[in-house]
Amino acid sequence: MDPLLLASMGIGAMFALIALHVPIGVAMGLSGFVCVGLLLGWDPAISLFKTEPSGVVASRDLAVIPLFLLMGSFAGAAGLSSDLYRLAYAVVGHYRGGLAMSTIGACAGFGAVCGSSVATAATMTRVALPEMLKRGYQPGLATGCIAAGGTLGMLIPPSVILVLYAVLTEQFVIALFIAAVIPGLVAVLLHFAAILTYVRLNPDSGPAGPRMPWPERWRVLRDSWGVVTLAVVVSGGIYGGIFTVAEAAAIGVCMALFFTILRGKLTWDILWKVLSESAANTGLIYLIIIGAHIFTYFVTLSQLPSAMTEWIDSLGLHPLLVMFLLHLMYIILGSIFDTVAAMVITLPFVFPLIIGLGFDPIWFGVINVMVIEIGMITPPIGINVFVLHGIARDIPLATIFRGIVPFLIADLIRLTILTLFPALALWLPGQLGMLM
Repeated sequence: MDPLLLASMGIGAMFALIALHVPIGVAMGLSGFVCVGLLLGWDPAISLFKTEPSGVVASRDLAVIPLFLLMGSFAGAAGLSSDLYRLAYAVVGHYRGGLAMSTIGACAGFGAVCGSSVATAATMTRVALPEMLKRGYQPGLATGCIAAGGTLGMLIPPSVILVLYAVLTEQFVIALFIAAVIPGLVAVLLHFAAILTYVRLNPDSGPAGPRMPWPERWRVLRDSWGVVTLAVVVSGGIYGGIFTVAEAAAIGVCMALFFTILRGKLTWDILWKVLSESAANTGLIYLIIIGAHIFTYFVTLSQLPSAMTEWIDSLGLHPLLVMFLLHLMYIILGSIFDTVAAMVITLPFVFPLIIGLGFDPIWFGVINVMVIEIGMITPPIGINVFVLHGIARDIPLATIFRGIVPFLIADLIRLTILTLFPALALWLPGQLGMLM
């Protein structure tokens, strides 16, 4: 059978299995296994179930994923997210829309500790939404800023998704972390601009809160020393070259556990919940990665990526036009699939195409995460919206989606800027000598 025809059938079979609610990792693994068997024979195909799982489990780079998940779970259990929110409110809460800006700031800070978009959105819904509604914020603005701010957990380092991208594409994970710093700051500033525009057009949507006196602000800052210390030690240790990423993740887990114990929050029920959630999420991610490796092996054998590159070259399209078409594809996928799934499904054939068109792989890693996070708040699905709605069931989905519109526009502006000006992502790692 023609390898390209088989590749098309394999991709179609994978999506068909996913549509039948077969787990993503299983769908990718089965499709890849059958197609490799048809190309090379069944003995080489069967051997993939031996080599790929053992390689994934033994990977030192992947070991940071369960550690970061565990750190985020302990940080949430210790109440560090509430500390961040109070600290952000002490700084900007007295401005119109200040509570919404506090929520964005807290989402960015908790994302740096947690590294998970869904976890950030769920946590900040419990912490910030009651406070905003109690102070007269309209539900659209209140829920929109939480759903949009939650996506920052994917981009603000250390990010589990960036680690996953680094493993799948064999890139230097610290270079990816550093490349995401400036785009992450731009994201926060543009979300602030969206809030200011929102409250200017509709002044009643986000009334100003009382100005906190300076002694109270200093007390809030003093009480927030735990989460600030955790973020500084983990991120500062990575960027300063003091720890490897794996060592920083392990130290972060120990510190988050220490704060949970220190605050008297560690019970047997909490410990079981944290460990079981982290183990379940880790198992899911590992299963997806194993399936992705098998599927990637098949896609490489079929020579589909090189055929796609040659076909696109023959069309005479400008590389930037190709990139914007990929943006559209990822936004659609991000609105339907889980973040990890959207990335893992597409990278086997998209990444070689990107390299073939001459784009930088570190820059594309940041772009890839950004465009998928936009999909997470894009109708008709938008997983962050449904996570928020699952917690705040009295707020209609239509209200949440309307509240997201200003932030969605801000994200599209950010994506366009970063696509047209790659130096925003590449300047900092270039200054540190981390680019080839």
